[in-house]
Amino acid sequence: MQQNVYDVLKERGFIAQTTHEDKIRELLGAGPATFYIGFDPTADSLHVGHMLQLIVMSHMQQAGHRPIALIGGGTAMVGDPTGRTDMRKMLTQEEIESNGDAFKVQMQNLVSFEDGRARMVNNADWLLTLNYVSFLREVGVHFSVNRMLTADCFKSRLEKGLSFIEFNYMLMQGYDFLKLYEDFGCRLQLGGDDQWSNILGGADLIRRVHQEEAYGMTFTLLTNSEGKKMGKTEKGAVWLDPAKTSPYEFFQYWRNIADADVERCLKLLTFLPLSEIAELVAEGADINKAKTVLAYRLVELVHGNGEAEKSRTAAEALFGQGAVPADMPTATLDAAVLEAGIQILDLLTMTGLAPSKGEARRLIQQGGLTVNGRKVDAVDRSFTSADLEDGALIVRQGKKKFHRIVSA
Repeated sequence: MQQNVYDVLKERGFIAQTTHEDKIRELLGAGPATFYIGFDPTADSLHVGHMLQLIVMSHMQQAGHRPIALIGGGTAMVGDPTGRTDMRKMLTQEEIESNGDAFKVQMQNLVSFEDGRARMVNNADWLLTLNYVSFLREVGVHFSVNRMLTADCFKSRLEKGLSFIEFNYMLMQGYDFLKLYEDFGCRLQLGGDDQWSNILGGADLIRRVHQEEAYGMTFTLLTNSEGKKMGKTEKGAVWLDPAKTSPYEFFQYWRNIADADVERCLKLLTFLPLSEIAELVAEGADINKAKTVLAYRLVELVHGNGEAEKSRTAAEALFGQGAVPADMPTATLDAAVLEAGIQILDLLTMTGLAPSKGEARRLIQQGGLTVNGRKVDAVDRSFTSADLEDGALIVRQGKKKFHRIVSA
């Protein structure tokens, strides 16, 4: 007998809150159920923060349920205030449409849309043609301003100022749930735990309009052991688009996470059996092997087996002091700059291996830096074009961070 997917998600640590736990579990155990997750296309690529949502969709689909991936072409024109201390940048309709197209391509690596197994819809199709007065009479009448102001997504904005356009966001997302219920029989909305208030608004709207039950379930946010959101580097977000974050950089991000985060990431972001994960992180096991498995599996999910193999081979070459991988993070210096010489402190801050000269100085003093395989122990050390080997300087911080400097 197949395990109820609700139990699978709970065992792996996904579930944060539910509107009706017993009823949701019953719904997911009774046969194919239609559910939806929304993605506002506010950037031209999905990022690591979206991975949990895609993995949950995949778990649900593998259990026979029907996902609806909702592209927020309409809601993105307003902007979700959740988790923001200021208003989001206003995007044009053309930018939003282009971003949505990119999302569709990336989602298909994890969710199958073939043979009607999943739907992809855009809320611009119904939100952008709404009559505002009719919307207020049919939808707005069911929302209590007093209750909305107690929602976490608005609380953080009230002190600095919440614009009226953002205040409409909860109504729009609630209307999405109502529309998907009416058109596709969707009774379950999923999302990150920061969407709890918005999800409650939609489920309550369905109950008020149709006197029918609808449910909501949120899953944990992707945070590290210190409670900070994962998916950020010195260079910014870790993207799923290989043009923005190369498969090798993506591999390195997961290979270099803290030891304390490995088990949780394996449970949430891979489909490995829990018994296999337990072996990888057992006391006395090689935690670096577990990190390599995590990195490989995630590159495989997002970019395919070929890129996963290339990334692992490149990493092994680097850690084994072998050949320099072709897709190592690279910066280009003007030939005149290298001819004149550049100090190591400037080199480290320029490559992002150190966020400041103070940190760069500390790194050198700790003895964790090499250039072209030779230890650097002087903070005033300079490098010129004469120091290039095979046309490059390979700057390495410990065993995990590195960068190639080439001359233009």
